[in-house]
Amino acid sequence: MTSTSSAPAPAAAQLDLPAYPSARRLDLVEDLHGHRVSDPYRWLEDASSPETAAWSDAQDALWAAYRGQAVPAGAMSQARLTARLQSLLGAGFVSAPAWRGDRQFTSRRSGDQEHAVVVVTDDAGERVLIDPVQLDPAGTTTLDAWQPSKEGDLLAYQVSSGGTEESVLYVLDVLTGERVDGPIDRARYSPVAWVPGGESFYYVRRLPPEQLPPDEQQYHRRVWLHRVGTDPATDVEVFGAGLDLTSYFGVSVSRDGRWLIVSASAGTAPRTDVWIADLTTTPGGATPTFVPVTVGLDAQTAAWVGRDGRLYLHTNLDASRGRLAVTDPSDPGVPHWHELLAEDPEAVLEDVTFTDAGGPAGTPGAEPELLLASWRRHAVSEITVHDPRTGVRLDGPAGTISLPGLGSISGLVTRPDGGREVWFSYTDHTTVSTVHRFDALTRDVQVWAEPPGALADLPDVRVHRLETASADGTIVRAFVLARTDVLDADGRPLRPVPTILYGYGGFQISLEPAYSASTLAWVEAGGVYVVANLRGGGEEGEDWHRAGMRARKQNVFDDFHAVAERLVADGWTTPGQLACWGGSNGGLLVGAALTQRPDLFAAVVCSAPLLDMVRYQRFGLGVTWSEEYGDADTPHELAWLLGYSPYHVALDTLEPTAYPATLFTVFEGDTRVDPLHARKLAAALQASTSADRNAAPILVRRETGVGHGGRALSRTIALTVEQLQFVADRTGLAGGAR
Repeated sequence: MTSTSSAPAPAAAQLDLPAYPSARRLDLVEDLHGHRVSDPYRWLEDASSPETAAWSDAQDALWAAYRGQAVPAGAMSQARLTARLQSLLGAGFVSAPAWRGDRQFTSRRSGDQEHAVVVVTDDAGERVLIDPVQLDPAGTTTLDAWQPSKEGDLLAYQVSSGGTEESVLYVLDVLTGERVDGPIDRARYSPVAWVPGGESFYYVRRLPPEQLPPDEQQYHRRVWLHRVGTDPATDVEVFGAGLDLTSYFGVSVSRDGRWLIVSASAGTAPRTDVWIADLTTTPGGATPTFVPVTVGLDAQTAAWVGRDGRLYLHTNLDASRGRLAVTDPSDPGVPHWHELLAEDPEAVLEDVTFTDAGGPAGTPGAEPELLLASWRRHAVSEITVHDPRTGVRLDGPAGTISLPGLGSISGLVTRPDGGREVWFSYTDHTTVSTVHRFDALTRDVQVWAEPPGALADLPDVRVHRLETASADGTIVRAFVLARTDVLDADGRPLRPVPTILYGYGGFQISLEPAYSASTLAWVEAGGVYVVANLRGGGEEGEDWHRAGMRARKQNVFDDFHAVAERLVADGWTTPGQLACWGGSNGGLLVGAALTQRPDLFAAVVCSAPLLDMVRYQRFGLGVTWSEEYGDADTPHELAWLLGYSPYHVALDTLEPTAYPATLFTVFEGDTRVDPLHARKLAAALQASTSADRNAAPILVRRETGVGHGGRALSRTIALTVEQLQFVADRTGLAGGAR
């Protein structure tokens, strides 16, 4: 690879853009709990109105005009960047296996496939069971979830179209590939818990819309028992009546079919109630008697019954970073718990599994021989090995499973029938996700499956760990990725370069090391890419999450600004070369960054964002997020929201403000975060910015037929190309020749 990394960064393209689209400004000011709250662009909430449609069409034309003039060269050119992303994604993807007897189920995508497919391997060989493109050649149908029966003879799967995530559930016969059940609608975010024998399963479905007020039809979930091949209208409601209307449910059935476990959380609240029922006392399982495990406690708990017949509990009750306890399922209450793994003072407990000799459940062969635990230490994964009876870590090297590098793992998968093998996926910033297999007998770790496509030639990248103090003194960490030839012998930057700062900071979601084609393409072109681990995420446990939610949400933004300032202070970049990037809750993050610290950034990519925090609960799934952000209908919580709501901060800013170049990317099929947020802030910024639109344009990129989540590969690449080109243009990254 050759480069021009020593050349000065070129200036942004000279633009001659048309005027911003006209946006009528309402004289609308409301008194909300004593606060005078203006909302001049409320009319943009109505996507169906001719006025909004005309405004959106004009924004499309403005974006097209920008695209016609801003044409980055070198590695950032349209053709070369598209080809490079295709190459970097060419390896595709393969998941860890789900075993059912001798059948092995995996999710897999080759480099040129638009969507991942579900593959089964058994005595008859390997075959594709579900291919979303065969279901919909247009590529707008996504596979949302799948779950084989306990015997592996049947497969339940859920698909949705147009980005709506409104899953429809089907069942197919694994041997023939034929559908044997479905459609069952209203199954969005539904787990499927098969009963042994495959004749029935428990699942989650919303109540029929005709039974509900219009503004509540996307809520009111219940747990149901469905018998395969019967009319879903005859399904028996098992659980959920009387709980919060926003409740999400988890459901599982033990391998032996005796125990049914149900969990519930109100919206995205960081607490989980758990119940257990003995199905042997309720023939048919339609009306089980549930016994509380953890109900009304301020904690999250996952519970399951092991092959040894004991109830295991992964919980952050009295342990922000998590711990593992065990008890008798017939006596499941907290006072009866015995702690197996205590909380680690620095690492978050992610997952656990057990190995055994593979005997039938309930026999000596089913007794666990090793306990494996995966941890996340400052966002980097590790696996430790313990005595399954005492929880004591094994001495010396036997107490650790070596990983390929400083990366992250997902899943600790074992066969439901037991055994000494454990599978997990591993990735890091320069390694595609690869499945590894651990043998508890030999203690060997080997690569078990690699993605099916060709691995790309990767740039020589170095990962630097940055630490800095936030406004209140809290230490915040970030991963800094740079090409080695822009660094000195000590790993410090030779000179400031165009840099992307990415963050999320919410909902206990952790940003861990992971292979990213967009990151590598940017770094390869000579830029620096930074991933910040902010409060509000889960990198340091539940206390870290809660330090960035509700009344403390400003901490997240302060953390982000502190990382940005440190990057400038340490010579990685300058404010004129620094971009911030985020989506969804991360869109709120960068929306706050651009309105609170417009001086700190040259460009902003704000994707599928929340931005009007006064009215967010009225749209999409907003009402389920009030535990994360606060309830605007509660006076003191409205004050929190008004303090940082990007739309209102922009409206209330009296001094002329030169906002950075901003690209809002929105998706018309988004049923989680309504595009109205981006429309309203875009209109506000276009009307108020003191920056020349040809130097720092405020732009909206709109896409139809897709939503908040999964999308076809070609659409993902097309979006990423345009986002990267926007940032490259506005920060001056041309990219060297490869």
